[in-house]
Amino acid sequence: MAIDKVRAAFAAAGMKERICEFAESSATVELAAKAVGCDPAQIVKTLSFRVGERVVLVACAGDARVDNRKFKDFFGGKGKMLSPDEAETLIGHGVGGVCPFAVNEGVEVFLDGSIRRFDTVYPAAGSSNSAARLTPGELERLAAPCSWVDVCKLPETAD
Repeated sequence: MAIDKVRAAFAAAGMKERICEFAESSATVELAAKAVGCDPAQIVKTLSFRVGERVVLVACAGDARVDNRKFKDFFGGKGKMLSPDEAETLIGHGVGGVCPFAVNEGVEVFLDGSIRRFDTVYPAAGSSNSAARLTPGELERLAAPCSWVDVCKLPETAD
């Protein structure tokens, strides 16, 4: 199971206690925020794409959306979201539990800057009823190798 791979990675980093499992689903931003008890923006959603022959994960804040122009400019092409079957096969995690940890070899991991505005964030941990409590710096260390990018936009707020 994917969560077992994530548990092993967290244990190796001395952080196994950071993974929380819930009786209810945490497969969407809203469900995860309810399960964790945080603002939905603090949930890290990990989006999976194919860009040409590349398999790319972009982890971003729960309220962020991919900016197609920034994405295309950074990655050199348009991204196509992976289907649920493709995600599990190519990444190693099923939809609802996709996270930037313990991914299959060859998967490129990117963390969007939208995450950095929080002291604590909650990415999935390999299953549709799990999350991990991390700082952005811890997220970066556990997701390594990874790179920070700016390919998302935040919702516009009224003044």
